[in-house]
Amino acid sequence: MSELIIKPASQTQWDCASFGEVMLRFDPGFGRVRNARSFQVWEGGGEYNVARAMRKCWGKRATVVTALPKNDLGWLVEDLIMQGGVDMSHLIWRDFDGLGKNTRVGLNFTEKGYGIRPALGCSDRGNSAASQIKPGEVNWEKLFGEEGVRWFHTGGIFAALASNTAEAVIEAVQAAKKYGTVVSYDLNYRASLWKSQGGKEAAQRVNREIAKYVDVMLGNEEDFTACLGFEVEGEDENLTHIETNSFKKMIQTAVATYPNFKVAATTLRKATTATLNDWSALLYYDGELYQSMKRDNLEIHDRVGGGDGFASGLAYGFLEGKGPQAAVEYGAAHGALAMTTPGDTSMVRVEEVEAAMKGKGARVIR
Repeated sequence: MSELIIKPASQTQWDCASFGEVMLRFDPGFGRVRNARSFQVWEGGGEYNVARAMRKCWGKRATVVTALPKNDLGWLVEDLIMQGGVDMSHLIWRDFDGLGKNTRVGLNFTEKGYGIRPALGCSDRGNSAASQIKPGEVNWEKLFGEEGVRWFHTGGIFAALASNTAEAVIEAVQAAKKYGTVVSYDLNYRASLWKSQGGKEAAQRVNREIAKYVDVMLGNEEDFTACLGFEVEGEDENLTHIETNSFKKMIQTAVATYPNFKVAATTLRKATTATLNDWSALLYYDGELYQSMKRDNLEIHDRVGGGDGFASGLAYGFLEGKGPQAAVEYGAAHGALAMTTPGDTSMVRVEEVEAAMKGKGARVIR
């Protein structure tokens, strides 16, 4: 491993750019999707959530690369992104046929879960505008070469949507590396998404190609095993928390295979119930392992977006030059706080994250 080199802000237009699908999330509160008569609507997506947090929590300049249809649902997503303060100058608009056969907004119906009832997601995202993005559609030379980006984030969920999105991700990370942009990638393995693309074998083929251009690799032990083929010795059957020595050995193997990895990181969570988790994180940098504060019995309001919160906090720590220990602490604290609010995206400020890092309690702030 070598040092993570990040461009100074003065040389770039964007601190963070993300590439992926932005969906509408329909949230039935603490009820069930199957019985709901009303939903709270949020925007969200694994890659976009990182960019939004960069703007709203960390106060950084963020842009998103995605696609939407020219209809009222597309404009609803646009309005929600505008509220999040994320730039949309690289957004692709697609003509709509009136039915949604040619293009549409992806929908995600997600229950929070409660107690012994786990969270449940039901996606409806076929033929979405973003899933049709193919190589050659995005002007990466303009984004990375002319405008300049310090940190580029994308992930395995978007790469899994179709063969063309996988190819588009490869094109994007190649362009980012050409211009010295830090590339972070969240493996985020979803067997259901890869099923139609060729299963685990296809997931490994695609992710191993993408991995060649990644500086910061994110994922839990299941992700590293399923997507890259690195086995973990002694992992818990519930994927609760990986032993630090096992994680270190796995990452050392990964770094030997991909010497371009500068950082590898994972969240550690033990789900006692849907609403009660142990939570911490590990980060491997320059041959050393860094672990965050452990939060036992963390109360969860809405677990969706916790990993994205971790990814953005980690990125912020490095962008600010605070070092690996601070990066894993910012990531873990922000991820924990993101799970205390509804919706996929962060609703906290940097001051709240830093207070949580200092172990300040939950007394009323007056």
